[in-house]
Amino acid sequence: MGPIDDLSALRIERAPLPPERRWGKWAAWLVLLAAVGLGVWYWASRERPLEVEVATATTRAAGAQASVLNASGYVTARRRATVSSKVTGKVIEVNVEEGMAVREGQVLARLDDATVRATLALARAQRDAAIRSVPEIEVRLAEAGLTLSRRERLRADGLVTDAELDQARAEVNSLRARLAAAREQVTVAERQVALQETALDDTIIRAPFGGVAISKDAQPGEMVSPVSAGGGFTRTGISTIVDMTSLEIEVDVNESYINRVTPGQAVSAVLDAYPDWQIPARVITMVPTADRQKATVLVRIAFDPSTRSGSPGASFGDDALDPRILPDMGVKVTFLREAEDAGLAARRPVALVPRAAVRTEAGASYVFVVQQETVQRRAIQTAGTDGDRLEVTAGLNGGERIVVTPPDGLVEGSRIVIR
Repeated sequence: MGPIDDLSALRIERAPLPPERRWGKWAAWLVLLAAVGLGVWYWASRERPLEVEVATATTRAAGAQASVLNASGYVTARRRATVSSKVTGKVIEVNVEEGMAVREGQVLARLDDATVRATLALARAQRDAAIRSVPEIEVRLAEAGLTLSRRERLRADGLVTDAELDQARAEVNSLRARLAAAREQVTVAERQVALQETALDDTIIRAPFGGVAISKDAQPGEMVSPVSAGGGFTRTGISTIVDMTSLEIEVDVNESYINRVTPGQAVSAVLDAYPDWQIPARVITMVPTADRQKATVLVRIAFDPSTRSGSPGASFGDDALDPRILPDMGVKVTFLREAEDAGLAARRPVALVPRAAVRTEAGASYVFVVQQETVQRRAIQTAGTDGDRLEVTAGLNGGERIVVTPPDGLVEGSRIVIR
């Protein structure tokens, strides 16, 4: 007997399962498949949360004015000048530094005046010489007048000829003409002196108005000129002065919203450097032209007088602004709605919500308020606008979270997930 026959002898013969056990096995498989199918159906048919964007309702304090438009711009100075000389010359003295307060007429710099002083001395000498020549002519004219009178009497007696009388008259007329010319020479010489004195005064550079020096552009030894000359070796200015009392705000407003801006309108300004400091201001005017490329209109805004009186910047003048306000600073402005238009909303706190969060149905407005993982549909009462937000006078409190731009299918009690 071989090995194969021995292994076959070890095989166990299994008897077939009875019919009852076969049916039980199939039933277990059917129950398992049914449970799996039920789970798949439940997963597919269950309510899925909607992804939404959420914002928090803010509160505007009672008495605060509503905004109608926001914009940004810069602080600018209406009086700003780069002071230069009227003549070309070499700087010998500079008396100004950056940040220095200057008065109107204060000497900022001096130019080399040696040549001008020499020319002035020559003009004064010529004037004096012209003045000294006048008395001599006056004396000779007086003598010629006496001679003419004497000859006129002698001619009446027939003692002199007409030729001698005419000669005396010609001498008087000649001396009178010379006297008039000498006096004109004196006037010309005096004008020459005045001209040279003006040229001498032009070598002294003074501040055209009071303000603050924001730059020092020349040093002693450099050449300055009222026009650009000599390449990069000639300066065209000594210092730049800004009148701090003339600071104002300039903003570019989109022409689509310029109808919300009116002259005299109240404005709240916030400097980028001091975001917690709200500065009262008012619209001066809208420049009557639009920028074709940017589609904007320039609006000028003046700081409220309350920022001037008693300010720490009084060292720059009684009308100086707060010293924290500097030229070319970035500023954000909010154009405010007139108080009489704010109505009752200005007398009590008002909730502010984004426009996109409010829905209207059958003339009634409502929002979806977030309640943990679901939303609640809540009716509200709206008033006016505050910039890009709506005023809610009833139905909502500040601090509550609401759905912005509710998606289709969002209803009362819908499950949500915040985006």
